[in-house]
Amino acid sequence: MSSADVDGGAGSSSSQPGLLGKNMSAKEKYAERMKKLRDLHMKRNEARKLNHKEVVEEDRRNKEPKNEEARKRRAEYIVKEEELKAACLAAGKDWEIEKLRNLSAEDAEALERRKNSKQNPDSGFSNFEQATFRKYQGLVKQIKPDMNHYESQKDKMGEAFYATSGSVVQGKQKDSADAISRMALDVQKQKEKREKFSRRRRHDPDADIDYINERNMKFNQKLERFYGEYTKDIKDNLERGTAV
Repeated sequence: MSSADVDGGAGSSSSQPGLLGKNMSAKEKYAERMKKLRDLHMKRNEARKLNHKEVVEEDRRNKEPKNEEARKRRAEYIVKEEELKAACLAAGKDWEIEKLRNLSAEDAEALERRKNSKQNPDSGFSNFEQATFRKYQGLVKQIKPDMNHYESQKDKMGEAFYATSGSVVQGKQKDSADAISRMALDVQKQKEKREKFSRRRRHDPDADIDYINERNMKFNQKLERFYGEYTKDIKDNLERGTAV
């Protein structure tokens, strides 16, 4: 066997741990182990740097506001939109038309829904003026106009139909019996609705008294409302005296 064959066998054995002690000298084995140790140290240091970088980045994200990413996307969108707007104006194009051309049907529908949701928002009761106005809007939406009657009244009254500060309209228009009946029926419905609604619930004299004061009564009512269906059997057994 030639020396080249021996060297070739030694070179191939460096990648085979099983033949490491057979074909390599002690110096070569030491150098190979040191090389592997240096590789492990380099990988460990690299992993430590990456881990530290991720920790720093996570700490930065935690310290940022929760809507920071949304604010960044919004800022990028505004900058991009301003650039497109400037380009359209420089080219002599209408920016609103160009913007609608690049808007998809889904985005247009979502934009329309958001716009409609902001119209006439019901913010609850704030004062009697706004409550009365909302009531008026609800009643107006229920009205179904009779266009034939509208046109006939318009021809009959002439200029007085669109009354001004100096117009005399007394005696020129008379409410129909059907309109008076509808108004009376609506007033009666409102009255019945108000009678049914009451913030303070009426006292039931036939109900069992299981409270010592009004505050305790409210607390027991809340317990019954939330846990009554789960404790009904226990309560019945206690009343019958059969509870274990």
